[in-house]
Parts: sequence; structure tokens; C-alpha cells
Amino acid sequence: MKICSLAIGIFLFIAGGLFAQQPKVKMKVDTLPTALLIIDIQDFYFPGGRAPLVNPEAASDKAAAVLQLFRSQNLPVIHIQHTGGASIHKNVAPLPGEKVITKKEANGFNGTDLLNYLMTLKVKRLVICGMQTQLCVEATTRAAYDLGFKCIVVEDACATRNLKYGRRTIFANDVQAGAYAIMDGYYAHVIPVAGLE
Repeated sequence: MKICSLAIGIFLFIAGGLFAQQPKVKMKVDTLPTALLIIDIQDFYFPGGRAPLVNPEAASDKAAAVLQLFRSQNLPVIHIQHTGGASIHKNVAPLPGEKVITKKEANGFNGTDLLNYLMTLKVKRLVICGMQTQLCVEATTRAAYDLGFKCIVVEDACATRNLKYGRRTIFANDVQAGAYAIMDGYYAHVIPVAGLE
């Protein structure tokens, strides 16, 4: 038992070192034209709203950090807002001149001018965060990949809800883990906010 515990400890130590050595994504200096998509971080997903999520405040704080990073580097920011929902949350409220796109579907490209706008900017890579992880974030990420964009999903800047299927409850953390497991390495590179600079 002690040998097994020691082996596990050594593995975790080595793995932790490997993960720590993963290079950060440097959006401004690696010359790949990049834009930020902030999807549906709207008041109705917060406490007191009509469809509150699990821990939306923490996710919006992380999204605000990503937003500040893009603004500080003068990189394009695009806010996507679901029609019929509430206002964009104050943590990520658009500044004058920042693009706001309204949509009716989960996929942010469907029925909007998002693709044309990105082509005008000559964007090749998208950093994506928002709500809900397995719906509008995943749908937009998959569509972006199919359209030829490189995608980065910021895992701690997204939020979702507990879901029910039959008699089962799928907790929000598991919903997110499932979405990230599907997207990471195929449709997108999934990283935390700390992986960006």
C-alpha cells in the first residue's frame, strides 16, 4: 500500500510539473489574428434571474479578466447576446465601439453577421467563453471549427446548470466536464484563464 501511494505521489508530482510547463497562449505576439467571443453572459443567468446557473458570478469574473486582457492589447472583442434575454451582465458590459451581435439560435453564426464581421477583421483564431457551456458555447465553437477557425475555450470563464435526464440529475460540473471532453483536442483547445496572456 505504501509503495502504491508513493508511486501515485510521484506520478502526480511529475504530471503537475508537466502541466505547469505548458506554454501560455500569447495572443498579441504570436501573429495569429485573434478575437474574443463572449457569449450570453446575461442577467437572466444570475441569481434573481429567470434561469440562474451554477456559479455564474465566478465565471463572469473570469470572463471579465479575459475581456480586460483583450482590451489591454487592443484586440477585437465581440459580445453575443441572445434575443429575448436580459441585458449583458455588468461584469462584461460592452464599451462604445465593441461589436454586439444578437442571435436567436444556440450557434452564434446562425442567422447573424458574425462570420462576415470576422472575415472583415481577417480573424483566424477565436477565444470563446460564456453561458451555457454545453449549449451556446459548444454550438458556436463547433460551428467556428467547421468554418476553419482555430478555437480556444476558456474553461473557468463558462457556466451552466444542473440538468435532468429521466430520473437522473447531471450536475453542472459534470455537464461542463463532458462538454470540455468532447471539444478539447478536436474542436478547440480548452484552457483556464491563467493559460492566456
